[in-house]
Amino acid sequence: MMMMMMMMSIRMASLPLIFLLIVQGVYSADDESDVNYSPSSICALKGSTVIINCTYKYPTGHPINNTFWTKINSSDPPDLSEDSEYRQRIQYLGDKHHDCTMRLTDVRQTDSHKYYFRFTTDKNKWLGVPGVTLNITDLQVNSSGKEVTEGKSVNLTCKSRCRLTDRSTFIWFKNTQLLSERTDRNNQLILKSVTREDTGNYSCAVQGHKLISPHQYLNVVYAPNKPVISIKPSGEILEGDSVNLTCSSESNPPVQKYSWFKGNKTSYLGSGSTYIISKIRSDHSGKYLCRSRNELGPRYSEVTLNVLYPPKEVTASIGGSGEILEGDSVNLTCSSESNPPVQNYSWFKVNETSHVGSGQSYTIINFNSSHSEWFYCEAQNEVGSQRSAAVSVNVKVVSRVSFSATLGIGFCVGVCGASAFLIVGMFICRRKSLRRKDSEQTPEKDDDASNDTYTALELKNRSSDLYDTLTVSLIQLNYSV
Repeated sequence: MMMMMMMMSIRMASLPLIFLLIVQGVYSADDESDVNYSPSSICALKGSTVIINCTYKYPTGHPINNTFWTKINSSDPPDLSEDSEYRQRIQYLGDKHHDCTMRLTDVRQTDSHKYYFRFTTDKNKWLGVPGVTLNITDLQVNSSGKEVTEGKSVNLTCKSRCRLTDRSTFIWFKNTQLLSERTDRNNQLILKSVTREDTGNYSCAVQGHKLISPHQYLNVVYAPNKPVISIKPSGEILEGDSVNLTCSSESNPPVQKYSWFKGNKTSYLGSGSTYIISKIRSDHSGKYLCRSRNELGPRYSEVTLNVLYPPKEVTASIGGSGEILEGDSVNLTCSSESNPPVQNYSWFKVNETSHVGSGQSYTIINFNSSHSEWFYCEAQNEVGSQRSAAVSVNVKVVSRVSFSATLGIGFCVGVCGASAFLIVGMFICRRKSLRRKDSEQTPEKDDDASNDTYTALELKNRSSDLYDTLTVSLIQLNYSV
């Protein structure tokens, strides 16, 4: 009895060793069985087809009864071809001699597992351990910077969870469009000196496979473009109009602030994309600047407003100075301010409808009038017209003959007056000389004769040839005048 129990113990102890030998795929009688996988680890893209290359050998003289693949390492593993998850996707490509290759289509993330080849002979069962490892991966795009400034470089990398077994060529898409010129075997897409056109969604794939990675958005940021200024109304700007200046500029990120200046960058007017000028005036003409700014910097643009207005401050003036005599020529000048410049000047007499002349200057030749004349001018450009205040042309009426006679009389009176003073002076000197002689001869003096001045003035009371001569000369002078 004891002997029987010892024999049973020995048999039971040998069972695990036998099972282990079967699991390791080693034939118990000799060492002629073996399973080889090439490669022993596979990384495949989700959705792709995987072929697991496999060879095996077994003891001669023992025909193969059954071959299949399993993912269970046990003494009696299930056949994958009978599993509902694999039934339509697995295919045994080997034979019952040495080839145990298997194909698995449309691989899924759940297919990541270790797989074993199982075969049986008429005598034993073998499981090819340690098996082959299958890893299923998807693709992801990683960027060295999801936001890049225009002009700089950025690298995009197509990544997988494991290193793909097959030698793969990566292809790239931008906004789902294939970038055929940008394929790279080292799974990187290098964008040098990016522009705003490089902004978009990037994804990658492996050539020959349907799997495409989720997209990665690349944001290229840049300072504002040169602003565009629009003017409303778009045509001619007339004084009194309401004018809107609108500034727009492309930038990324969007423009944070628009500012307006007049003339230069220091004459600040206000902010906002639109600047409104109500009832525009002539002094609003000039250069306007718009500044657009975001966090990357400012840009400026300018526009010139040309405000049109009819003539104003029209003034008529008379040229020269002094009195205007009848028969003189008179120059009248018209001045004004306008935009565009005055095209036509016209001259009118007050209370007359027809113009008497044209041009900025109007000359009246040989002006003759017995009274004052009133004139005004009208300045006109393509916008409108305006009249000046009237000016009076005052004429001093003097006869030319009377004027000549007056000049002659005045000349004669002047000459004769000078002659009379000269004669009187000579007469006084003569009288003084005679007085001296009389005083020398007659010692006693008459009181009336002692005043020489009186004697000179009272010539009519004195009998003298010189006095008679002076009287006659004065009479003749008065007569001739």
